[in-house]
Amino acid sequence: MTALDDAGAPPALSPARTALHRVTSGVKLHFANPATVVLLPLFILGTILALNLLIWLLIVAATPVEVRSEQQFADGFSEGVQWSGAASFIFVWHLIVAIQAMNATFPYALGFGATRRDYYLGTALTWVAVAAGWAALFGVLAWIEEATVGWGLGGRMFSAVYFGLDGPWMRIVYVFLLFLLFLFLGTISGAMYVRFRSFGVTALWIGIAFLLVGVIAIIVLTQSFAQVAEFLLSIGFGGVYALTLIPTALAAVAGFFVLRRATTRN
Repeated sequence: MTALDDAGAPPALSPARTALHRVTSGVKLHFANPATVVLLPLFILGTILALNLLIWLLIVAATPVEVRSEQQFADGFSEGVQWSGAASFIFVWHLIVAIQAMNATFPYALGFGATRRDYYLGTALTWVAVAAGWAALFGVLAWIEEATVGWGLGGRMFSAVYFGLDGPWMRIVYVFLLFLLFLFLGTISGAMYVRFRSFGVTALWIGIAFLLVGVIAIIVLTQSFAQVAEFLLSIGFGGVYALTLIPTALAAVAGFFVLRRATTRN
């Protein structure tokens, strides 16, 4: 039964609780179709892992037994696969997921009376939760990978050098930051698509490409390779991943302002 006040009407929710409800409604909207946000990315990750296991198995099987038993082969194989970029596709895929999710849910959110602000906060909260979940999953899989010596084949996918050498807990933090970066790049892309359609997304990524080339040009023309490398080495993995918070925050803020003027008729 619903409690009634003196006037016989249900008691009103507090402003803070009402605002939280509106934001969490945006989260529920994104998870209304778990196939896109959860199940399909998991299937893709499982497929990538299966293909890598097959490749590692073929390499080991094609190696003569006497060579396979040598420590030099084991060390060389382990050193080579530690640079595996097999897991990188799942990050790019989440950029696409963010674009698709915003394009699919934004009209519904406005149709249900949600404000753009509440919808965007709900979207941001969704991506934080998604990034945290995937970081935890990567942490567990990396632990299994290391405990089984590369799934029994010496391979490395979730404990690749790109995810840091600062221990399992920091690896989870780094993966979390990396997922946030790609998800919010997808968010600004999705906001541009909702407001300006394909022209907006194209213009955004052309701008990003010119920005990256401009940064590289400055490094080349000023012959600053050594200084940049020295700086990155000095701050380590933790510093480099902390720097990703800058483009993540810029993308998050820019996405909000782009979406403020977007309409479903765009």
